Amino acid sequence: MSTDNPKNQYSADSIQALEGMEHVRKRPSMYIGDVGSRGLHHLVYEVVDNSIDEAMAGYCSLISLEINDDYSLTVEDNGRGIPVGMHKKEGVSALEVVMTKIGAGGKFDKDSYKVSGGLHGVGVSCVNALSELLIAKVYRDGKEYVQSYSKGKAKSPVKEIGKSDKRGTLVTFTPDKEIFKEVTEFDYEILSNRMRELSFLNKGLTISITDNRKKDKEGNVLSETFLSKEGLSEFIKYLDESREPIINNIIKMEGEKNGIPVEVAMVYNSSFSENLHSYVNNINTHEGGTHLSGFRRGLTNTLKKYADSSGLTDKLKFDISGDDFREGLTAVISVKVAEPQFEGQTKTKLGNREVSSAVSQSVSQMLEDYLEENPDDSKIIVQKIILAAQARNAAKNAREMIQRKTVMTGGGLPGKLSDCSETDPSKCEVFLVEGDSAGGTAKQGRDRVFQAILPLRGKILNVEKAQQHRVFENEEIRNIYTALGVSVGTQEDSKALNTEKLRYHKIIIMCDADVDGSHISTLILTFFFRYMKELVEGGNIYIATPPLYLVKKGNKKVYAWNDKERDNFAKDLGSGVSIQRYKGLGEMNADQLWDTTMNPDTRTLRQISLNFDNSQEAERWFSTLMGDDVPPRRKFIEDNAVYAKIDV
Repeated sequence: MSTDNPKNQYSADSIQALEGMEHVRKRPSMYIGDVGSRGLHHLVYEVVDNSIDEAMAGYCSLISLEINDDYSLTVEDNGRGIPVGMHKKEGVSALEVVMTKIGAGGKFDKDSYKVSGGLHGVGVSCVNALSELLIAKVYRDGKEYVQSYSKGKAKSPVKEIGKSDKRGTLVTFTPDKEIFKEVTEFDYEILSNRMRELSFLNKGLTISITDNRKKDKEGNVLSETFLSKEGLSEFIKYLDESREPIINNIIKMEGEKNGIPVEVAMVYNSSFSENLHSYVNNINTHEGGTHLSGFRRGLTNTLKKYADSSGLTDKLKFDISGDDFREGLTAVISVKVAEPQFEGQTKTKLGNREVSSAVSQSVSQMLEDYLEENPDDSKIIVQKIILAAQARNAAKNAREMIQRKTVMTGGGLPGKLSDCSETDPSKCEVFLVEGDSAGGTAKQGRDRVFQAILPLRGKILNVEKAQQHRVFENEEIRNIYTALGVSVGTQEDSKALNTEKLRYHKIIIMCDADVDGSHISTLILTFFFRYMKELVEGGNIYIATPPLYLVKKGNKKVYAWNDKERDNFAKDLGSGVSIQRYKGLGEMNADQLWDTTMNPDTRTLRQISLNFDNSQEAERWFSTLMGDDVPPRRKFIEDNAVYAKIDV
């Protein structure tokens, strides 16, 4: 075969050296995670992080965000303002260097910033690279300066445009629609939740957010201001709003250990789930890291020592594990590290080894003092741990019942499952169907090659209110585990979901389009969120969307998925139209169910995803809406009932 084809040649000319910020525009996901909603909002956090760094250095007390009508966003602070003087090495203004050079910033010099979130020097320059327009204004030394940029390049030099008694930096940017093709609008809720979180992590700092696109009934723009006076204690109260505390006080500490500022707040509640949130320099490290490991070690060692010395655990016939100490625990760990070593550009896991011992020692000291000073609370905590250990032991026995059995030992797949003939999991999908009747119709209508059907009888257990062993003893839940081929426990984590033998890459919840159907969908989603979160994070969970109406006239028929479609179709067909409202899947025959809901060519599936940046909000809403505490749920319903559409 000839090698003369230029496409096949690998020479010096094949090596590309991308200039300026081209590499960011070519591979944006490397720097901001993705080019969807998460990446778009990550741009905002990068700009805000710079202002937060000014606040942590003690120069900034106010940060404001404005979502503008033209899809741009403005961040302003009252810090020192980015330096505008000439940079000796680069020969341009320091502002331009910061905005257009990757690896540029003041965070490497510990004289300027003791700690900072932005350390890699990729922050605001990446925002600039991925914006069709960015305008930076600097208020410094009694003067106002401005410079504009497009796609990472300066449009003109820095200009002095007047005098000003203000101080700080203002950045307005419009995300580039060429990069963010799917999502171009900022979500107020996502940003508001993050700003609230930042106010808790930086007590005394005022953060405001305004959405100029939305107005209330009085004609005022949507706006909120956050200011936390107590910091993490307030954060705990907010997170545990719908949970019942079992101890009288929030256990908290704030101090410095081995030169590392450590702040911790925690409380025990009556729930059965662990709810930990960790931060490094205000950045949510949802994958944890050394600070979280240190917290767990300090907590486990101290509580174990106390529980053993109390004599309350003497009658237990099995050991207490680390997980037992954290059941019903809500905690926030915040550390400030001078040189954080994150694993990856998006800063989701901390790698600094020295942080682990600092946090561990801090937590141990905090707990020792609290347990000694509060004997009643101490006894309650130990009793909670003992109950958790007993439940875990029962859950272990129940869990063993759901693990996939081999052909030699018998058992195997649940009898109710109608499996597909395809064996490649990436091509297979399973429908979790409400009721045996709809399950029968789905079995008739499906494509047997790649579609499996698992009917579920009635409403499955609300796992938010149930102890773990009750969950694993539930027949319907055991059937789900067995049908999917997943099990509990990996080499790294005994509680993690093992998805190595997952039999279907698409798991589709298919319920009636009525109130009961919505309730069942919610119960199933709660189960997946609490016990199979890995499948949600992996994008394996979907909700089917059956039609609401069948519009008929003579031989003509058309399906409608909402009221607007129904009215338009009825208008198009003219007089003499009959409209059928589908309240249940059982009202359709097999062909109709296939055409509307199961056929990959014509159906609509809604993928369930989890926004990592707001994981604590997801935790909070599940505990509010599915937990035992009624008042927060009532408040949610009252606040949102205005949006509900009721079939009369």
